[in-house]
Amino acid sequence: MEPEILLLILRMVSAILLLGILTALFVIIWRDYRAAIAAAERSRRTYGTLVALAKIDQQLLPTGAQYPLLPFTSLGRAPTNSVTIPNSFASGEHALLALRSGQWWLEDRQSTNGTLLNGEPVTVPVIVTDGDIIGIGNHYFRIHLE
Repeated sequence: MEPEILLLILRMVSAILLLGILTALFVIIWRDYRAAIAAAERSRRTYGTLVALAKIDQQLLPTGAQYPLLPFTSLGRAPTNSVTIPNSFASGEHALLALRSGQWWLEDRQSTNGTLLNGEPVTVPVIVTDGDIIGIGNHYFRIHLE
């Protein structure tokens, strides 16, 4: 076999191997990208809503504001919370709603003025259910679970 033909065959084989490696790399990156998108979608999934309520004539009526209920939903005055409460009565990180083992838990985050659940003070983490009302200062939220 002539050296020119042998070099041509070696070049063709190396080009095919390079294309195979690049294709495999592309497939691996594409699968990883799709898995990351799926994980991000799962983390953005809402599990219900918190409906803001206003106390008018001793009745709690919806204000129209709704907040998505995420696996970890924080409530407080700080802008980093999931639900920001613009009231000096609320602590920076006042309360936390968390989904643990299929149940929703409400815990007071050592706030200065406390958190209420259905009118009762929350001193330890408690399980919440659909329709429960959280009170922080003069702000109230009804939990609607999906």
